[in-house]
Amino acid sequence: MLKRYLIGGLFMAMILPVVQAAEGMMSVQSAHSVAETVNRLEKSLSAAGFNIFARVDHGAGAKSVGMPLPPTELLIFGNPKGGTKLMQSQRTVGIELPLKYLVWEDADGKVMVGWNDPAWFTQRHGIDDRAPVVAKVSGALKKFATEASKP
Repeated sequence: MLKRYLIGGLFMAMILPVVQAAEGMMSVQSAHSVAETVNRLEKSLSAAGFNIFARVDHGAGAKSVGMPLPPTELLIFGNPKGGTKLMQSQRTVGIELPLKYLVWEDADGKVMVGWNDPAWFTQRHGIDDRAPVVAKVSGALKKFATEASKP
């Protein structure tokens, strides 16, 4: 089962312009501002039936205490149809849920969309019996990020 995850992950990594930002985190560059990218993500996720739980503006938080931080927002969302199946296999995966997108402006002014790779966090929690769910969630995260980032 784990072998299928690895082979599928390698194949997807070869054909899509997604890069690993940090261990277990994937990212794509957006053609839009941080706020517009998050607006686009929120709209498409809502339309697809995801629950939007929160939108956290880290930049505004930093500004409120007099500290500089380029635009940085976190969008927290989920769908119990996928998350519950993962938690049925291993309750500790709940620390990774609900799902999140982090959208930030880097030092070069590029806007990036990042998310935790479900294959990475399910492996971290020893889940090896939910390959179809992991593949579906991974594909959806990549799809929404890529679509929201397009010009």
